[in-house]
Amino acid sequence: MSGDNVGALSVFRTTTEVMLRDGVLTREEKRLIIKLANALGLSAQEPADVYAAIRENRDTETGRDVTPNEQRLVYTRVFEVAIVNASLSKDEFAVLAHLRDQFNIDDDDHSRIEADLRDMIRQKTEDENVVDKLLGTLKDSVSLVGSLFDSVRTKSA
Repeated sequence: MSGDNVGALSVFRTTTEVMLRDGVLTREEKRLIIKLANALGLSAQEPADVYAAIRENRDTETGRDVTPNEQRLVYTRVFEVAIVNASLSKDEFAVLAHLRDQFNIDDDDHSRIEADLRDMIRQKTEDENVVDKLLGTLKDSVSLVGSLFDSVRTKSA
């Protein structure tokens, strides 16, 4: 990770904009955006204010600084919510790729987060079928998020 702080409201806004590119906010995307708002420590009103600003094409504040350590935790929490849904959509993968880009999470850090999630899934679930299904989703997601992230990185450069 780069060690740069980012604004919580900026991350929330740009992530919401990624979700709204297709004009539809699915139930799964709503779950992710709620988790993101919570993980970023946004007030109850801030997500609604950001959404209104997006719809009205107004600027928003950058929000409080989110440190690199917090960024990793935020990404992990959103990633966890995403993989609990057994069938991730391309839109959800795009959100994860976007957050990787916003937080400058490289492949090594992503691998460490994946390993942490694997351990957490095993600790929370005794049913091996559930563990296998979630870990399979996680494995599939890592390669897709990585390729989407590489695509985002190429466009940014």
